[in-house]
Amino acid sequence: MPVPILRSLTCAAALAAALPLPSIAQADGLAGSYLAARAATLDSDFEASADYYNRALVRDPQNPLLMEHVVFARLALGDVAGAAPVAARLWELGARSQVANIVMAADTVLKEDFQAIIDRKGAQYEINGLVDGLILGWAHLGAGSVSAALAQFDELGKKDGLGLFARYHRALALASVGDYEGAEALFAADDGQLTNTSRRAVIARLEILSQLGRNEQALQVMADAFDGQLDPGLTALSDRLHAGETLPFTLAATPRDGIAEVFFTMGAALNGEMADDYVLMYARVAAALREDHVDAILLAAELFDKLGRYALSIDLYKMVPRGHPDYHAAELGRAEALRRAAKPDAAAEVLQQLARDFPNEAPVYTNLGDLLRQQEDYAGAVKAYDTALGLIDEAQDGRWFLLYARGICHERLKNWDQAEADFRAALAIRPDQPQVLNYLGYSLVEKQIKLDEALSMIERAVDARPDAGYIVDSLGWVLYRLGRYEDAVGHMETAVELMPVDPVVNDHLGDVYWAVGRAREAEFQWKRALSFIDPEDTDGEADPERIRRKLEIGLDAVLLEEGAEPLKVANDG
Repeated sequence: MPVPILRSLTCAAALAAALPLPSIAQADGLAGSYLAARAATLDSDFEASADYYNRALVRDPQNPLLMEHVVFARLALGDVAGAAPVAARLWELGARSQVANIVMAADTVLKEDFQAIIDRKGAQYEINGLVDGLILGWAHLGAGSVSAALAQFDELGKKDGLGLFARYHRALALASVGDYEGAEALFAADDGQLTNTSRRAVIARLEILSQLGRNEQALQVMADAFDGQLDPGLTALSDRLHAGETLPFTLAATPRDGIAEVFFTMGAALNGEMADDYVLMYARVAAALREDHVDAILLAAELFDKLGRYALSIDLYKMVPRGHPDYHAAELGRAEALRRAAKPDAAAEVLQQLARDFPNEAPVYTNLGDLLRQQEDYAGAVKAYDTALGLIDEAQDGRWFLLYARGICHERLKNWDQAEADFRAALAIRPDQPQVLNYLGYSLVEKQIKLDEALSMIERAVDARPDAGYIVDSLGWVLYRLGRYEDAVGHMETAVELMPVDPVVNDHLGDVYWAVGRAREAEFQWKRALSFIDPEDTDGEADPERIRRKLEIGLDAVLLEEGAEPLKVANDG
């Protein structure tokens, strides 16, 4: 009877937990390698995981779970060749392993042994119904039978929920053998339903229409699909179509390309729905089968970024050559990975070079502005946002965020009139945007101007985001500023429940407690606020020296020292 392992791998953590420590610790010297490997797997450190599990496997060479760990780690690193021998050993043991089956399918396709794929029968070789069915269709094509391939796609399409996938790959298969009319008929059916499934589906149809000599129709399809919002890669295609060039069909020109597309299709479909490391398997196989599959490379890089493996992410982004139409997207991704890796200067350098290469691309300046704002270079951020705003249409909905972000920078630079103008311009586009309502309302509160309007704004923001602690804090704070101390208490307590370790919110609750005569509770909150302040945060709103002074002499005395209106006057009013 086959040895069952993981029929459906869900994430690296599931693999790490699959082998209990007591069973492995019995082997002399094995526990150390296993524990190190398990820790590395949970941390998505695939290089260390592969190394330590290999060491454990040397001491326990017949352990199928250790083998599966090694296969997964090597696949995550894109090393199908390194994973295949271990996956083959799992097959020899009669073990069921989805990740081993993925690797063996990829290894067989790399050898272009399509008949071997056709000949495999039984649950031991299954990946999942959709992937297996699509691979089988392309394998028939690789073995030389177009009719068998089309019949397989048709049969797969009869299964619930799989029709769109099957039609997409049937269309690609038809185009790969030169039947562009048949492929176009599938893309055009049902008002272009198939076309609208993904960016790659649109590109496939553009190439097919161009092969049919219908560039004008291709341009219309592009305009309808992207509403005129073209990135540099799409702009390059548009320019070639306008120039009358016949685009080659490149999306899945061969059966091997088609199977790469199967894995990418699955990865793209699962992205955001399944664990990132699970999706990573499909992206890595797609890129292994087709080294120029830039979308698969970008997907894998994005997944590594989300998993916190920034060095791997950065290396993948760097694989996209400068002349490639998606170089722009890759460099934006690399800059973000560098930022997340705490290398802001390197990220800024990438974005600044990208701005020189693509001077008319608003997203480059938006990302640069965001990076500089996070680094507290507010003047530099304003310049970047100015450029971005000058490059986008006045009617573009996303304009509100640029105005909001620039307004924050102006506020930090003490340019209040410009900040207020930007916030109000953002609200003219998005009147009920809670972030803008809160930021403008809170700023008015801090300046102690237009308090009634500020209260109305913040109440609208709380209605939209009652679970956002920083917005609920703003409502409590404006009530405090208005002298409505009792009304403020409940909101401030809710804000602290939502953001229990935020120094500003705890400090505010302390002030509100003091204002209603709950001095001991106020002192407790101020001490909590002090404990949460990051000593390296020099731009934080919570002032540790002021909090210490409140603990020493009380809030009323601090207000008197500052020349501010005392609390009792506000109460009396």
